[in-house]
Amino acid sequence: MKTDWRDALMPTLRTETFARLRAFWERAYATDPATLPPQECLFAALLLCPLAKTRVVILGQDPYPTPGQAHGLAFSVRPPTPPPPSLRNILQEIAADVGPAHVSGGDLTPWARQGVLLLNAILTVHAHAPLSHAGKGWEPFTDALIRLVSERRPHVVFLLWGAKAKAKIPLIDASRHLILTAAHPSPLSAHNGFFGCRHFSRANAWLEARGEAPIVW
Repeated sequence: MKTDWRDALMPTLRTETFARLRAFWERAYATDPATLPPQECLFAALLLCPLAKTRVVILGQDPYPTPGQAHGLAFSVRPPTPPPPSLRNILQEIAADVGPAHVSGGDLTPWARQGVLLLNAILTVHAHAPLSHAGKGWEPFTDALIRLVSERRPHVVFLLWGAKAKAKIPLIDASRHLILTAAHPSPLSAHNGFFGCRHFSRANAWLEARGEAPIVW
């Protein structure tokens, strides 16, 4: 994690809670070949989007459990993997809101490089078993990341989709940041408030009003 995140996280990294989390993920990668994403991608969201450049946070739940999909960025997949259903709905909403997305297939790396933190609340998963690594220590760690963004950055847009993401609202200083909530983009809920939310144009309008460049979605 050779970014400014490491220094900012130092109080968290020195805790016994983090030591147990580290022991868990090291054991998982050493003994369970079905652990996802690939270990070299574990902290991709932080490596691609330094704290000092974070302008938008999109919070996911845990990595895609299908081998070949997860690569360390929430909702993102690399070509030639086709976008999974939730990501297809995200791209559909972008097209309706601001025009076709400027990404290659479903790879959201260009967003991360512009300051969009694509953070899952849980950073690992056992293949084909969603939420299998819930309660292993990831949640306190990623909560600490959200708090850091709220405390250290001047004005950030938080896009919180679904009940689990909305539960993170108490971690965010709403007097300094913009919090946009909607239904999860899953096909099970997207028609209940995700489609038509216009979060992408609203995020850009808020950033531009504060002298920031818009995100090229």
